[in-house]
Amino acid sequence: MEYLIHIAILVSIYSILGLSLNLVVGEAGLLSVTHAAFYGIGAYATALLLTESGMNFFLAMLIGMVITGAIALLIGAVLSRFDGDFYALGSLGFNVIVFSILLNWQSLTNGPLGIPGIARPSLFGFSFESNTSFLTLSLVLLALVWGICTLITRSSFGRVLHAIREDEQAIQVFGYTTTYYKLVIFVLSAMLAAVAGALFASYITFIDPSSFTVNESIFMLSIIILGGLASHRGAVLGAAFLIILPEALRFAGFPTDVAAQMRQVTYGAILILLMLYRPQGLLGEYRL
Repeated sequence: MEYLIHIAILVSIYSILGLSLNLVVGEAGLLSVTHAAFYGIGAYATALLLTESGMNFFLAMLIGMVITGAIALLIGAVLSRFDGDFYALGSLGFNVIVFSILLNWQSLTNGPLGIPGIARPSLFGFSFESNTSFLTLSLVLLALVWGICTLITRSSFGRVLHAIREDEQAIQVFGYTTTYYKLVIFVLSAMLAAVAGALFASYITFIDPSSFTVNESIFMLSIIILGGLASHRGAVLGAAFLIILPEALRFAGFPTDVAAQMRQVTYGAILILLMLYRPQGLLGEYRL
């Protein structure tokens, strides 16, 4: 049972990441490969506040969101002037920079040794120490993020994002400053990613830079592309699929000497088949 709860918590965390990334990639049509960086900034900010000052988790998470949003504002001010391949390359470079900082700024981040002893959340004397209670907290935060994303996408702001996705030059003709909209959604997406980072740090009680590499950003992109771009349900379904499938393959009964390799082959084959026969994703509205 504890194992299933552990998987459910991971699905919740990656669902938050999928929902937040979908705001940039799915709704605005901007190929961002930097989400793991904001995920990491939120995790490290929360972890440092918890371990160094003993701050309450929820306050630390909010401060982590603000810090992440401020950094995203600076980076987004540059990226929002680009589109297409240039946007993707710029975001990729930022992810590499953040990973290098987390790895080498040892006086702050403890470098490759990471930060241990991160406390679990508590609220009004109640501690989310057990995995069951932590799962409840994760689901509540997932529901809040879902609600925020729904409000954004159904608003007039969201409709402008959709127009940018379909034809940015056309929407500029009507007087919309598209760089502003791209910057705002980039910052909001980063702040929501920090929520997942805070949850991850507190759940694992240890973080190090290896959890926030470019490969992690690509994995998050895989979640929303597989689940379906511009679909909230698709983001959650994609996270569940990509988290559960590798675990399920552990019980497939492959021969012991080739089990690990066969799991990877089967995993890759399923993804390829889905992309061939369902390129818009399981619940997607359009293709990237």
